[in-house]
Amino acid sequence: MECVRKVTEDIFWVGGNDRRLALFENVYPIPQGVSYNSYLIMDEKTVLTDGVDHAVTKQFFENVSALLKDRPLDYLIINHMEPDHAGSIAEIVKRYPEVTLVCNEKTKKMLSQFFAEDFQIVTVGPKDTLCSGAHTFSFVMAPMVHWPEVMVTYDASAKVLFSADAFGTFGALEGHLFADAMDFQTQWLPEARRYYANIVGKYGPSVQALLKAASQLEIEAICPLHGPVIRKDFSLYLKAYQSWSTYTPEEEGVLIAYASIYGNTENAAEVLAFELAQRGVRNIRVCDTASTHPSYLVAEAFRCSHLVFAAASYNSGLFDSMEILLNDLVHHNLQNRKVALIENGSWAPSAGKKMTELVGQMKQMEMIAPLLTVRSSLKPEQKEEISAIADAIAQCIGKE
Repeated sequence: MECVRKVTEDIFWVGGNDRRLALFENVYPIPQGVSYNSYLIMDEKTVLTDGVDHAVTKQFFENVSALLKDRPLDYLIINHMEPDHAGSIAEIVKRYPEVTLVCNEKTKKMLSQFFAEDFQIVTVGPKDTLCSGAHTFSFVMAPMVHWPEVMVTYDASAKVLFSADAFGTFGALEGHLFADAMDFQTQWLPEARRYYANIVGKYGPSVQALLKAASQLEIEAICPLHGPVIRKDFSLYLKAYQSWSTYTPEEEGVLIAYASIYGNTENAAEVLAFELAQRGVRNIRVCDTASTHPSYLVAEAFRCSHLVFAAASYNSGLFDSMEILLNDLVHHNLQNRKVALIENGSWAPSAGKKMTELVGQMKQMEMIAPLLTVRSSLKPEQKEEISAIADAIAQCIGKE
């Protein structure tokens, strides 16, 4: 049975939710599932914006057919060619063979890479418009947010921005299509941050360009490809995106990420957290890199102003889970953070050197304390060194 939700009087959500998928893009855990959003505009000409993943095509086509009934589908606007949205294109065309695909030149090339079929295509650019009757659509190119072919579509009549992956989030829609300020802060923000940091985080300058272009538009609703529709409290979303895309810490806080084999490095991390709390620092997150998926740690690194990496030496290098995390942070272009390092080594400490090298590959990362070397276990006489790290962080945050 169909599950259609109204965005405006003639714009409808026709997507689906996937709560069975364990890993988004076969990488990122999604314990709350994910939504695949598609929108159908019922005008003189019918317009569908993007498709869905294969996993939810049954629900998707029930939704579309319930609205169209005997009407044809005139246009399919393709904002993004990633298969979690474009994977259903061939089936859409099979069911609605009269449909015209509306896309840019880069998307047209990708269509021939993903599909063997010949499609009826109209290519558009930034100066083009598409009129379906009461609605007029224009197109803003958004390359590398987060693929090179990405564009967003603006409906000037309804003042709706179909934003592709921008403003998306992990998490299935729990019956509610719209998110207000309370929903965003309590339900969506952590997964919106994790989605942004891991999916789009590398491309901050590209996101900034899109934000600048969108600021020139009068917007009453943002319809992303994942997560809820935004139709008020835009400032909360824009503030978060501004921080993330400029690599500005979202909050004054401390992430202590540790990689411990037998618990001694973990103890050093716990002692530091205790010392920070003693100095009045409240926003502290302590995470085990071996048991916490890197996507959560990348998101926390985007959130926090101060990062502490504590790791054991391993195979004359760095313990695996910490090396994975730091490489992820390098690849996601993290920058502009204050950092402290703790290494552990029983006979030939090597973790500090490797962590220093990896942090050094990130821009504007400031070391705020000397490297602390632990020999097997933290000793009472090293209390001053731990205290020095805690003092440096607390002074930066303004607690002492």
